[in-house]
Amino acid sequence: MRAILLGPQRRPTLDAVVRSLDLAGPFATVTAGWQEREPDDGELSTILGGRVVKLELYRRWLDVQERDPEYAAAERALQAMAAELQELYLLRLDYALQAAYALQRRAQADQLGGTLTERIAEPVAEAVTAVRELDAAHLAHLNEVRREFFARLRPHDRPVIAEHRAAVAGLLGEAAALVMAGGHVGVLADVLHLFNVAAALRSPVIAWSAGAMALADRIVLFGDRSPHGPGHAEVYGSGLSIASEVVLLPHARARLLLDDTPRMAVFAQRFEPARCVPLEAGTRVEFSGDGGLPPGTRVLAEDGHVMSLEAA
Repeated sequence: MRAILLGPQRRPTLDAVVRSLDLAGPFATVTAGWQEREPDDGELSTILGGRVVKLELYRRWLDVQERDPEYAAAERALQAMAAELQELYLLRLDYALQAAYALQRRAQADQLGGTLTERIAEPVAEAVTAVRELDAAHLAHLNEVRREFFARLRPHDRPVIAEHRAAVAGLLGEAAALVMAGGHVGVLADVLHLFNVAAALRSPVIAWSAGAMALADRIVLFGDRSPHGPGHAEVYGSGLSIASEVVLLPHARARLLLDDTPRMAVFAQRFEPARCVPLEAGTRVEFSGDGGLPPGTRVLAEDGHVMSLEAA
């Protein structure tokens, strides 16, 4: 599946991308991440020349909530369980990352003092590995809970959901591309899974901000510039896995302390072998069928610096 990931669209580049791909439309659009503002897509429609077919995934989700109360109640219970798992994970993550940062500072002090750092380098690596294992275990636990939920509720057998899935598949089957905006990444991921969008895709996907994050196999929330101080990047769940082995970072310069290279080194090392990809204004990253990143893609290297990938 071909996917084109863009930077934020405050100064839109979407029109140029559409022209470069020689796509005539119609374009299936997803603005569900905007939630109640889902219908407010006039600017997006204008950029796409009015050739849009709205998937209305948030409206469809609201319809499911109203017409299938059994499913709605079960979904609320699932969300409560996922929130509790996230809270417990964050508690453990705080201690694990604080240990990694403390050992990292010790290694830097040893280096500045001219003493041997080999004795501390291994504990630093082990501390980062412990964080990696915690991240992986948490994601596996979340995915297992969701698998059990879908196996028990069987959305494809529920008339209201099956009706919407069939309608979405029909619209996607006629579209030249799927265009997906940002917003609330959790809402986006939930409705994309519920209405089985990945299985119905036959055309390229163009996405930005949270829309791009929802295409990855691992959604990571991040933000170092909180009024309360830097926060910990946290594994939140799984997207559609159309863009695999990447961690997508919209607005990275504004939201991450990219100049704090030791901190960024831990960030990059946590998610290896996945590449951490900043998505800034003007960025365009294209995934082809083999899933690899093209040369020139800016990524966060394991030493904490942002670098461009070279050709293989």
